[in-house]
Amino acid sequence: MIVNKKVKFNYEFIRTETSGIQLTGSEVKAISNGKITMSESYCLFIGNELFVRNMHIPENGTAYTHEPIRDRKLLLKRRELNRLKKELINGLTIVPYKIFKNDRGLYKVEIVLGKGKNLYDKRQSIKDRDIKKDVRRDLNMG
Repeated sequence: MIVNKKVKFNYEFIRTETSGIQLTGSEVKAISNGKITMSESYCLFIGNELFVRNMHIPENGTAYTHEPIRDRKLLLKRRELNRLKKELINGLTIVPYKIFKNDRGLYKVEIVLGKGKNLYDKRQSIKDRDIKKDVRRDLNMG
C-alpha cells in the first residue's frame, strides 16, 4: 500500500471513494516494487471521465515501457462520476490518497473528496500531532 501523506495535512476529508485505475503492464510492475510518487497528483474531469494527473511512475528500463507522467483514467461508475462532478462545483477537490492491491490482485486507488485547509488549520493539525506524540512518549516512560 502506498499512501500520499501530504493529503491528510493539506485537505480536510469530506468523503473517500475506492476506484479502479487503468494501468499498463510495466506500470503495474513499478507499483508493485513501490516506485511511485503521488505527492503532486490530483484528479480532474476530462469530458465525462475522471483522470489522475501528475502521478509519477518511473520507467523499468525495458523495451516495453510507459510514459512516467501521464493522465491515468479512474474506473468509476457513471452514477459515482456524476455525484463527484456535482460536488466539485462547491469548491471541493479530488485527490488520490492511497494505492493498494485488493484481494483479487487488482490495484485500486482511494480518492478523497476534500476541502483545502487554511494556514491556521494546518497549524492546528501540527499542534494536535505534537500533543499526541507527547502523550505517547509519557505513557511509554511511565
